[in-house]
Amino acid sequence: VQSEVPGSPIFIMKLARCARHLEVQLLADQYGNAISLFGRDCSIQRRHQKIIEEAPAVIARQEVFEDMERAAVRLAKMVGYVSAGTVEYLYDTDGNYYFLELNPRLQVEHPCTEMVADVNLPAAQLQ
Repeated sequence: VQSEVPGSPIFIMKLARCARHLEVQLLADQYGNAISLFGRDCSIQRRHQKIIEEAPAVIARQEVFEDMERAAVRLAKMVGYVSAGTVEYLYDTDGNYYFLELNPRLQVEHPCTEMVADVNLPAAQLQ
């Protein structure tokens, strides 16, 4: 990449073997408030497409997942995020988690969280 685009940074990432794909659903408003609405385990995929969504995510120990939720809420507040969004993590077999991305939109799997949290996410993001 560096030879194709001069000045491009090189990123070195840790390999997380047998990792799970866990997500935290967020809601944030224009007043700086942000909350987590449970999470999802999106690990069962085929050809990089999610097949089965599990909510709430139970693979991680409760205290670890609560830490993931707090980290997601801190991130939303830090960047001034407003709306519904999803913070994605990799969760490894040692109980560590690694930030992947913040998706600034509702994802197709949001009904899983709606059923667990009893919240209409499309309506909530418009309020």
